[in-house]
Amino acid sequence: MSSQLIEDHRSGADVHSGRDLCLLKSREFMVELGLPDGLLPLPSLDEVGYNRSTGFVWLRQAAGVTHTFNTIGKQVWYDKEVTAFVEPGRMHSLTGVKSKELLIWVTISEIVVSPSGSKVVFRTPAGLGRAFPVAAFQLNPPAAAVEGENKEEGAAAN
Repeated sequence: MSSQLIEDHRSGADVHSGRDLCLLKSREFMVELGLPDGLLPLPSLDEVGYNRSTGFVWLRQAAGVTHTFNTIGKQVWYDKEVTAFVEPGRMHSLTGVKSKELLIWVTISEIVVSPSGSKVVFRTPAGLGRAFPVAAFQLNPPAAAVEGENKEEGAAAN
């Protein structure tokens, strides 16, 4: 189903491929949307796409991956395709993301930054939610610093 959604939204989308470029672009999209840049820590991305007119984002990788957010002690599983509709501070109709709660994997369907900007709320399809500090999902250095370094490296090469 995700593959069909991606194809439906590919026309007019910014599509990037290649591991390093995808990593950078995925972080940039998160920052642009007011979301923590480490929210989708997928180190081996093959493709990243963002259709700004429809608000649809997708990330593709060769295989699913589990990531542990050490500061909050949570394991999250990301499928080969992660898709969502986005707007500032919010990802909804999210597919391909599950969080481990006790001994079961729970589907995450929405991620929202609280109005104060200090918490990230994760919601299930049933509407149940859990909030964590934004800092738990921020990368060091922030995406803006990485982008600046890449521009400086490009300037140094000229």
